[in-house]
Amino acid sequence: QVQLVESGGGLVQAGVSLRLSCAASTRTFSAYTMGWFRQAPGKEREFVAAISGSGLITYYADSVKGRFTVSRDNAKNTVYLQMNRLRPVDTAVYYCAADSGLTPNAVSANAMDYWGKGTLVTVSS
Repeated sequence: QVQLVESGGGLVQAGVSLRLSCAASTRTFSAYTMGWFRQAPGKEREFVAAISGSGLITYYADSVKGRFTVSRDNAKNTVYLQMNRLRPVDTAVYYCAADSGLTPNAVSANAMDYWGKGTLVTVSS
């Protein structure tokens, strides 16, 4: 069992940056591909970004490519999502998730083994 706890959300203005963190409770953190997802009010959960266990491979949704960066620190059991040039459409609850069998480009909301409870990001115009 892996517990995931997100932090770093908040209310920000459009154009600024925010960094989300996700701390994992596992001794084998580097064995997991980590993904970030988001769910806006009234919409389905969607993929945002993913990173391989080693941190060498990353994958992004087209909507965030060039603005968001996913990274991880395996020594701290933590994955990050750096969000730059935030837009009102980025408003959502952001979730991190873990899976031990997927590559970053195969990550999907239906396939992850473990989920955090989410952190709310609100971007005002």
